[in-house]
Amino acid sequence: MAESPIADPRAGAWRLFRIWAIIGLQSFGGGASTTFLIQRTFIEKYGWLSMEEFLHLWNLCLLTPGINLVALTALLGKRFGGVGGIFAALAGLLLPSAAITCLLAALFQQIEQSAAVQAVLRGVIPATGGIMLLVGVNFARPLISKGYKAGWLFLLAGAVIVLACACAVIFLQISVVIVILSAVLLGALFFSPEPPAPVIPEAQEQEERSGHD
Repeated sequence: MAESPIADPRAGAWRLFRIWAIIGLQSFGGGASTTFLIQRTFIEKYGWLSMEEFLHLWNLCLLTPGINLVALTALLGKRFGGVGGIFAALAGLLLPSAAITCLLAALFQQIEQSAAVQAVLRGVIPATGGIMLLVGVNFARPLISKGYKAGWLFLLAGAVIVLACACAVIFLQISVVIVILSAVLLGALFFSPEPPAPVIPEAQEQEERSGHD
């Protein structure tokens, strides 16, 4: 059950550490499951973010080099806990899961040929695919809703950019950096708001009318 939304929550370093440690320890399946857990925790459970706000932060992280989830963790830590929240969030996400990963890596050579381990690995791949699909749907819903409100041209432009980027990576094997930068330029071209019409003062408007008369 979700807690009531908080306009400007300050979770505190220890609480942020616990929240992110729980996310890190449940992140079986990689980045897709981590992203899904972050969405469920901050949007559904605590109500500290809307999906639109999450997408805004995620888009900022896509424009930075390195691991996007680490950048997202730092942004959310800063938002909900200040500078100390950055370190608490990163420590919570990385330290417990990294310790378990190191332990498994040390034991992996002993168990990698086990039939049970091979069966587990074969089951993880489709499960991860399902989680990635769910995360994609969560990302797409606000964009589609906004597209319906803004008009079919907005929705069509977004679909064209999605298909163009996918084809560029899959078929043309263009570097992801070039694809992202190109998408930024296309987004600026298609989605930049039109400048508002200049407001004519009432006196000037009357003067223009009298001049026409």
